[in-house]
Amino acid sequence: MKVPQSPKRTVKGGGDHNHRAFGFGLFVITVLLFSLFIVRFGYIAIFKDINNHNLKTAAQRMYTSTQIITAKRGTIYDADGNALAEDTSRYTLVAVLSHSMKTTSGKAEYVTNKAKTAKVLAKYIDLSEAQIKKRLNTKNAFQVQFGTAGSNLSVATMEKIKAQKLPGITFTKTASRVYPEGQFASQLIGLATAKTTKSGTSKLVGQFGVEAALNKILTGVNGLKKSINDVYGTQLADSSSSGRAVKNGYNITTTLDNAVQHELETLVSKVNKQANPESLTAVVMEAKTGKIIAATQRPNYKSSSPSWTNALVQSTYEPGSTMKVLTLAAAIDSGHFNPNTTYSSGTWSLGGGKITDWSQSGWGTITYLEGLYRSSNVGFAHIEQDMGSSTWKKYLKRFGMFKKVNVYGMNGEQAGYAPFKGSLEQANTAFGQGITVNVMEMMQAFSAIGNKGKMMRPYWISKVTDPNTGKVIKKIKPTTVGHPISAKTAKKTLKYLQGVIYNKNGTGTAFKVKGFKITGKTGTAQIGSSSGYESGSYSYVYSFVGFAPAKNPKYIIYVTMRKPTKVDTSAEKTMAKITTPILKNLLEKQKLKSEGEQGVVTVPNLIGKLISAAQKAVTNKKLVAVTLGDGSTVKKQSLAAKQKVTIDNRVLLYTGGTVKMPDLSGWSQADVSRLARMLNLKLSSSGGGYVSGQSIKKDTVVKAGQTLKVTYKEKTSN
Repeated sequence: MKVPQSPKRTVKGGGDHNHRAFGFGLFVITVLLFSLFIVRFGYIAIFKDINNHNLKTAAQRMYTSTQIITAKRGTIYDADGNALAEDTSRYTLVAVLSHSMKTTSGKAEYVTNKAKTAKVLAKYIDLSEAQIKKRLNTKNAFQVQFGTAGSNLSVATMEKIKAQKLPGITFTKTASRVYPEGQFASQLIGLATAKTTKSGTSKLVGQFGVEAALNKILTGVNGLKKSINDVYGTQLADSSSSGRAVKNGYNITTTLDNAVQHELETLVSKVNKQANPESLTAVVMEAKTGKIIAATQRPNYKSSSPSWTNALVQSTYEPGSTMKVLTLAAAIDSGHFNPNTTYSSGTWSLGGGKITDWSQSGWGTITYLEGLYRSSNVGFAHIEQDMGSSTWKKYLKRFGMFKKVNVYGMNGEQAGYAPFKGSLEQANTAFGQGITVNVMEMMQAFSAIGNKGKMMRPYWISKVTDPNTGKVIKKIKPTTVGHPISAKTAKKTLKYLQGVIYNKNGTGTAFKVKGFKITGKTGTAQIGSSSGYESGSYSYVYSFVGFAPAKNPKYIIYVTMRKPTKVDTSAEKTMAKITTPILKNLLEKQKLKSEGEQGVVTVPNLIGKLISAAQKAVTNKKLVAVTLGDGSTVKKQSLAAKQKVTIDNRVLLYTGGTVKMPDLSGWSQADVSRLARMLNLKLSSSGGGYVSGQSIKKDTVVKAGQTLKVTYKEKTSN
């Protein structure tokens, strides 16, 4: 029997239709997506923008280099054009230890020989080989530094180390400020130090002195340079640079006379060492203009126990008997000084208290003129009472007391003060007790005495200039700030004060200047405290103001010395060690000028001249040429061109090359100071006057950084 077969299954045409539909749909989606990408990319290509981010700008940012161009801080000069403060760079020593630091060629950029590196570095920094090697063996450190010993290195030291080509030894550069004149008016000039800004760059900022007072104009404005570079950092040929031009800080020129300032610094340092006072100030000013030609103080910020204040305006004190100069002038001007009238000296009861002379027993009945010579407090208390407190206070205000002087370039001034209550307190102010002042207040008031009644504001900055254009931005000229007394009164005051110096009873006989007549006044003030006046044999502020010459003063010198602790002579003789040499030198120069400019010549410009021609030009001016070096042309000269000097002055001509030490016998302190600056020597000196000994012998080859020790001695003819 035949078994029937099952029917075979077949695939119907409907399945093919589904596949075709799916494939078509996928094709359409692909076309749409592709079209979308084309449109999007086309948009980006045309408009260069994605989600409001401009691709062109972003690309430029990726390859745009922005470079900060640091502005140079302005230079501060003395009146002779010598730099007192200028920019430089200091360096910090860094040793790379990580072996990952290699060049593209595989050369090591890390310390490879630690023993050799330590041995070499020990020659240049203040650490031993063992100490350096210990630093170099620091584990797991990428790099190490060497503390203060490896910081603040000069360009010269950095270059010497670099020349050794030690693998892994590198440096970081920091902006710095150099003060080539050392102690020279250091408290007036002040200090600028590097500070790190928010952007991470280093910037010099004034901390005190004129560096702080005029920090804004000294600082300048940094520049910016923007350029588009390739991936290797090279600027593209078809791109241009843009940004902001750098604006360097303005330069400041002071009125400080180089020779006078150096002499004053030397003399003040000597007296400071001998007497060891708590503080000491000295100022030399032109009487007719208020121009300060020299000023200094101890301690300053370079002292072993540094001071960070400008004692000329930021410290107040009771002036003592130098105030009698103003009391005398006020009494003469108001018609209340009768030189030949007598009074009883010693003590005087007034207002419930007692006024005493420095010699409490007094000198019997004496005239008011003798009372001036002897610096009698009782006599001046009587004078104040005769004037009346309202008249005396009026003159104090006329002389500028109780308010700031506002000397340009001196900030943080503290004005003087006096309660001026009660007859006793009012009388005390007439001899400088119960009233406080600052040094510039006194200098301003003294100018009226030395300038025919016309009072001048002291100034020590002459101009501010733009270093890029040479344009004078600000010029400080002599400024009259009042006429507290008449010219006739000023003349009489100076005449009466001569007795303080030349009368046998005068307190200022120690201040005589041989060959010249001066006038002035001494001062001794007790030192006040919250519990009254201090006690002790030398718990005083000693002072002296001198006017030179006596009849028509050209200069005013004012010295204050607070609480000397080493006393082997009188305070007057101690202070005269400062005033007498300064005034003698100034008056000798002035004498030459007053004699129809005889003996005064103008220094020629010698830079770039052949040494033979320069020597001839110097000799023709009756100056003395001293050649330093074996070069053929003059690279530096010690006295600025166009400067007026007296004949026989030395002009140092630096030519470069090998320099041999000249014979310094008979050289002045100013000449030696110029030599040290020119040759970059460290100077150590003792004594006063002219050179009598030198540590670096004549014809010895001189190297920068050496210490030159010089001994000075006064000439026997003086």
